[in-house]
Amino acid sequence: MRPTTRAPGPSPRPVPDALDLPTLLAGLATDRHDFAEVFRAPGDSLSLTVARWPAGSADDQQPHTEDEVYYVAAGHAVLTIGAETVPVVPGTVAFVAAGVEHRFSEITQDLEVLVFWAPARHRGVPHMQEGGSWSSDR
Repeated sequence: MRPTTRAPGPSPRPVPDALDLPTLLAGLATDRHDFAEVFRAPGDSLSLTVARWPAGSADDQQPHTEDEVYYVAAGHAVLTIGAETVPVVPGTVAFVAAGVEHRFSEITQDLEVLVFWAPARHRGVPHMQEGGSWSSDR
């Protein structure tokens, strides 16, 4: 295993060592699609968001400029990536390359996901501030 690459200096903002996924997901709205950034690495090499789609809702996302890895924490749905369609359930991990059409459909149970973005997702998305409040001031 390769050793972790250290940042050239300390980050000007606090970076958590560990995140509690159930707590992060509990901060999202339950009556509509919602998402929030919960982590951004110094240097913007990686960011994490949590997202929820209620059962029966539609996913209208467009292709992104960043690679994504989805980790399904809860729910059942179908994920279409390009021409491939796969069922997703808790524990599913799926990679979506930058620029590729993708979306969740057939959301039969509330879908909760942790999304890894590389490089970090563009600015202006809601994110958790120190102390646990939500903001979109980036």
